[in-house]
Amino acid sequence: MPMEFGSVAIVVSDGKESAQWFKEKLGFEIRDNEGHWITVAPKGSKLVIHLCEGDKLEPGNTGFAFYVKDATKEEAELRKKGVQFTSPVKKESWGTNGMFADPDGNEFWLFQE
Repeated sequence: MPMEFGSVAIVVSDGKESAQWFKEKLGFEIRDNEGHWITVAPKGSKLVIHLCEGDKLEPGNTGFAFYVKDATKEEAELRKKGVQFTSPVKKESWGTNGMFADPDGNEFWLFQE
């Protein structure tokens, strides 16, 4: 199944303030602005920047997310190939997602579109 880049997270001190900067200075669109999930992107771009408030990302989290049509099916196919999931795919109120790791322990998000 094809994966496509969906988002990349960067750590910021204030998500809403950062979103305004990207909008005013770079002309980006603010795509989402709810709680922890604040995203910006150039107009027309599928890839978004997740403005993640805090001091740092969780250990191992690269900040990269891939979007797929069916996350459960993708997880099963990746597991068959020996890919280790650090967080199995699960449905949350905000979306269906999981995390997998490369051989060096770098973790990547898998989100269902």
